Amino acid sequence: MNPFFQQIIIDTVRKRLKGQGKAADSALVAREASILSVELSHLLKESLLIALGIISAGFGLKGFLLPNGFIDGGVTGISLLVEVSSGIPLSILLVAINLPFLILGANTVSRPFAIKSILAIVGLALAVHMIHYPVVTNDKLLIAVFGGFFLGLGIGLSIRGGAVIDGTEVLAVFLSRKSSLSIGDIILIFNILIFSFGAYVLGIEVALYAILTYLAASKTVDYVIDGIEEYIGVTIVSSFSEDIRLAVIEKLGRGCTVYSGKRGFAARGERLKNTEIIYTVITRLELSRLKTEVDKADPDAFIIMQSIKDTKGGMIKKRPLKEH
Repeated sequence: MNPFFQQIIIDTVRKRLKGQGKAADSALVAREASILSVELSHLLKESLLIALGIISAGFGLKGFLLPNGFIDGGVTGISLLVEVSSGIPLSILLVAINLPFLILGANTVSRPFAIKSILAIVGLALAVHMIHYPVVTNDKLLIAVFGGFFLGLGIGLSIRGGAVIDGTEVLAVFLSRKSSLSIGDIILIFNILIFSFGAYVLGIEVALYAILTYLAASKTVDYVIDGIEEYIGVTIVSSFSEDIRLAVIEKLGRGCTVYSGKRGFAARGERLKNTEIIYTVITRLELSRLKTEVDKADPDAFIIMQSIKDTKGGMIKKRPLKEH
């Protein structure tokens, strides 16, 4: 990190410790400065991803879908339908229709997630209202495919940044915990209802193109984030396993399993070092927060992430993610 910014972080840490009445010895200052540096670097990365997501989704909407009266699935599709039917500006509808889902997200995922998502959706509304995107084409097939692609790219980048610009995923996560349906099933049912209403209001042809737009968007989201509907099994190998275990339990509010193992990287005849391996299961929306906590404890930790279609039992579906 740049020495100028590093000094600002150190001064900030010293003032914080002084305000808490703690002795600002060099070891404590260095530790707290390291944690603050990790938090700031992750915040910067997440903010950049969300900003790129907003620009991409805005381009998909105003450069392809909106000028040609096309719709998509999810809350964005509902907003487009209402905009076509009522004439209310899309920028207002995006915020108004997403707001109830984000209030739900404050309890389903976490309050910081909901705050970031609200800021992201407001940013998308401002981009749609203020940025003059060029209208790329009038070809219906290209509109459906590339409108969906850029919209899906925006959604995926935003989720990678720890936020959503479409509240459908939040609703699906909530309902999946209350029923036997998977998140993917709920999103599919939700979009079938939207496309059916779209066929009634705009015609069968527009609804069929809307399905193509949705497929292009969903596949792009899958490509960017490996699937919003999947849980992530995370294996962490670190010399600071106890710190990471406590972070998973106390900061994230998740359960974990600790395996006893041995490090295998050693020459013939050398004694293998014992180590503890942390395993936890989280949702994709929580992955960014987990990486931040692991980096605070051990930036060199070895992390393995595997996609899991669904889970049963344990704490993953029963307890909301804790706040920062």
